[in-house]
Amino acid sequence: MNDWYRNFANSGVGTTITRQLGLPRPAVLRRYEPGQPLLPGPAVVGSAAAGRLADRLTALLQDAGVPVQSLGTADGPEDGERPAAVLLDATGLTGPADLAGVHAFLAPAVKRLRPSGRVLVLADPPAEAATPAQAAARQALDGLVRSVAKELRGGSTANLVLVPAGAEEALAAPVRFFLSGRSAYVDGQQVTVSAPVAPAVQDEERPLTGKVAVVTGAARGIGAAIARVLARDGAHVVAVDVPAAGQALAGIANEVGGAALQLDITAADAASRLVEHLRERRYAGVGPGVDIVVHNAGITRDKLLVNMDADRWNTVMTVNLQAQLDLTQALLDADGLLRPAARVVCVSSQSGIAGNRGQTNYAASKAGVIGMVRAWAPEFAGRGATINAVAPGFIVTEMTASMPVGTREVGARLNSLQQGGLPVDVAETIAWLAQPASGGVNGQVVRVCGQSLLGA
Repeated sequence: MNDWYRNFANSGVGTTITRQLGLPRPAVLRRYEPGQPLLPGPAVVGSAAAGRLADRLTALLQDAGVPVQSLGTADGPEDGERPAAVLLDATGLTGPADLAGVHAFLAPAVKRLRPSGRVLVLADPPAEAATPAQAAARQALDGLVRSVAKELRGGSTANLVLVPAGAEEALAAPVRFFLSGRSAYVDGQQVTVSAPVAPAVQDEERPLTGKVAVVTGAARGIGAAIARVLARDGAHVVAVDVPAAGQALAGIANEVGGAALQLDITAADAASRLVEHLRERRYAGVGPGVDIVVHNAGITRDKLLVNMDADRWNTVMTVNLQAQLDLTQALLDADGLLRPAARVVCVSSQSGIAGNRGQTNYAASKAGVIGMVRAWAPEFAGRGATINAVAPGFIVTEMTASMPVGTREVGARLNSLQQGGLPVDVAETIAWLAQPASGGVNGQVVRVCGQSLLGA
């Protein structure tokens, strides 16, 4: 997990050499640690037009203990403290002329942003615009935010949250996520919120207390990180993996104080065995059932399409896609097993969005996961539950460590943050989507890729 180049570039001699040669200098990212403040400094909040969210944003930040500056303070010499975040309420745009206000606010505020800062723009969905001019202005923000994300340095990120009228109660969870260290490797992304069934009150330090979470593919890598983060946030984790990984699986389950379930998710009786297990057990001091399901298990069997045999194709499709469909449907059909306000999070991939040479089977399966999530979102909403996907980019794991050094370095640097992500970055995003307060985030796909240049 050690990034030798980033460490070198941030050392005394490395900083000098990289500057002289014009080489990139990846920043050490601000990642979440329990007990840390939401932001390490003040935030600037502004509005580009007759926005409806600025006051709500200010109150949210103040409740979280974040000092709020005006634009004049951020752009002037009053206290000299550089902002840790810049938040723009861009709701209320009526046409392209209003975008001048976006520029007028962001340019001076972003200029003073400190390292590992956050830029967050909140806007209305283009699809709900009343006129073509209004839709154009709203859609323009997507291009603007993605470009700002590419311009930022020092580990800073920029993201966009679309807030339809009536969904204001869903605002707190995405704002807290995108400002916090949990979103360290989420950059240049767009999330649309909807009105939650009811505003959720949660313990921000342990928001998953009393929840039961099932994590597939939990024995190692990203799956193990997911189990650790969910447990850290209070969940009782049921770690699932194939019998061949039994020893590693037991180790993870013991580490997080959870339970291990050896299960081949592609077996004909896998769904019924999972349902039976959850019905028979009493986890977290409550009756049978599950609150959080994370479909993380996945495999690769790479070959060019013209050289790929049927077994490679079918195996990948079964593990990565069909198993997620079967297990989720079984939980939906098992009356009462999937508890009210349940959260299902499916692991897709950047390859499912951008494609990847030699991975037609893998990319097809991961794109299929996105289609599944979007199609199921209305049914989950009707139950007061949510289903979402995360799409990791280049994540540094034991598997990537075995790549040829050239291939590995290229893969790690081709993003706005100029480094590979860590398994914990994927886990933090999943844990956010699993929170009670994230009930207004449904049917979304969140890339955890540092704003990869592939498919961005």
